Amino acid sequence: MLGLTQQQLAEMIGVTYQQAHKYERGINRVSAGRLYEIARVLNAPITYFYEGLGEEAPRPVAPHQRMLLEIARNFAEIQNEKHQEAVSQLARVLAGR
Repeated sequence: MLGLTQQQLAEMIGVTYQQAHKYERGINRVSAGRLYEIARVLNAPITYFYEGLGEEAPRPVAPHQRMLLEIARNFAEIQNEKHQEAVSQLARVLAGR
C-alpha cells in the first residue's frame, strides 16, 4: 500500500530480501520483535496485523485431524531412531506404498 518494494522493506527492517520474501509468502514465521519492527518502520499500530483475529468462531477439529496430530506428537516422542524407522516403515506398508 505504501509502494515499497520487498528490497526497500527488507533494508528498512534490517533483513535480506530473501528473508522479507519468506515472511511475505508465509514460509518463515515473523517473530514478535520483528513484527514490532515492521510496524514501527511502516508507521502502523501493531494491532493492524491482528485485525479480525478472534472474530470468527473456532473451527472444530475433526476426529481424523486429532488422530493425525496425536500420531505426530507420539512419533516425535520416540527416542530410539530404530524404533522411529520401524514405525515409519509400518506406516508405509499399511498405506500401500
